[in-house]
Amino acid sequence: MPRRQGYALLIALVAGTAVLAAAVAFGTTLLSGPRSTPLPPAETQAAARNPVAPATSGGRWVTTWAAAPVRAEPGTEDGLPGRTIRNVVHTSIGGEVARITLSNLFGTGPLVVDQATVNTRPVTFKGSAVVTVAAGGQAISDPVVVPVAPDSDLQVGFRTPRAGGPVTYHPHTHQTSYLIDERGTFSTTHWRYLTAVDVRSESARGAIVAFGDSLTAGSGSTTDANARWTDVLADRLGGRYGVANAGIAGNRVVGIGRGTGGQSGTDRLDRDVLAVAGARTVVVALGINDVQQRPHEADPQRIVDSLRALTDRAHARGLTVVGATLTPFEGFATWTPQRNAVRQAVNEQIRAGTVFDAYVDFDAAVRDPAAPNRILAAYDSGDHLHLNDDGYRALGDRLDLKVLDRAGAPRSDAL
Repeated sequence: MPRRQGYALLIALVAGTAVLAAAVAFGTTLLSGPRSTPLPPAETQAAARNPVAPATSGGRWVTTWAAAPVRAEPGTEDGLPGRTIRNVVHTSIGGEVARITLSNLFGTGPLVVDQATVNTRPVTFKGSAVVTVAAGGQAISDPVVVPVAPDSDLQVGFRTPRAGGPVTYHPHTHQTSYLIDERGTFSTTHWRYLTAVDVRSESARGAIVAFGDSLTAGSGSTTDANARWTDVLADRLGGRYGVANAGIAGNRVVGIGRGTGGQSGTDRLDRDVLAVAGARTVVVALGINDVQQRPHEADPQRIVDSLRALTDRAHARGLTVVGATLTPFEGFATWTPQRNAVRQAVNEQIRAGTVFDAYVDFDAAVRDPAAPNRILAAYDSGDHLHLNDDGYRALGDRLDLKVLDRAGAPRSDAL
């Protein structure tokens, strides 16, 4: 073949290939729609760091999970330098944008975090991957685009590169989390530093805060089963409300007992209830430890007055308050007829409607009809004070959803 003819044939082949490619591309566009133009590398990296700002994301902040800080973790006087903490938490509602709150409430020095993630998505604080939280303070992260599914486990991890004083933590979580260092990964049932996960939501009507003691925290329930009564309630609500569990084992309404129940409900209400994003209703389930713990409260009116004071403070912030009756504990080591009489006197006033906006009868939900000062055997975890999974389901099922739906509008969230 002459060289000129060969060149002509080659040009024809190239032109035909280009036409075919254009036709294929046009056909693909018809089938799949127009393709978006990729972001420049710099914008892609910026989106990965902090893809959404509050002003540009829809909806409002509502808490999907919370834990009340309890105390300084024993044995962590120098913090956890060089460790990675991986908290596993269980959500109530979902969203596409999240933020986290880290607390250094019981620290005596600054807490430094140089890496933070939500389900492996990097989290920033005022645009920086590094945040320093002052002793006694807290830090709220920037919004991060991350799918948060309702009723699911979420992993929130962060690294503390240097010593920072005692760790602010929540023990007895009934959830397996992890602590990672150069030796490996170790399981734990503590939540460390993390106190809230909020999501942007256009559908949730607000958050319900469960403000209680070990019966709210889930003592006696199965680890990793998410069988607390608050989990049962969240399932029943079906995403209409976030549920924030502010229960602390051993917690009292007033004062601090000889146990490790954290600050009293009176002292921690502002932090653990009124500061919850989207808070609309609080369910108060406190008082039994004032009765059965040392120092034992022998005057039921002091307990009732403290519960009524909590209600007044919540009303001042526009929240509706639902109170729970005190559950039986005959058979527990500290039970006496006199202390049981105090419990019953408190319950009498709660049922009379003079303490809260509404009440839920936890006592009636779990007591043994044949021995009403005892927990029904089928609900007893074994110590005659705490419940098993079936008992917590009975509590979660007892709440009247119509009462919760009638609650007032959620407070404004300025953050």
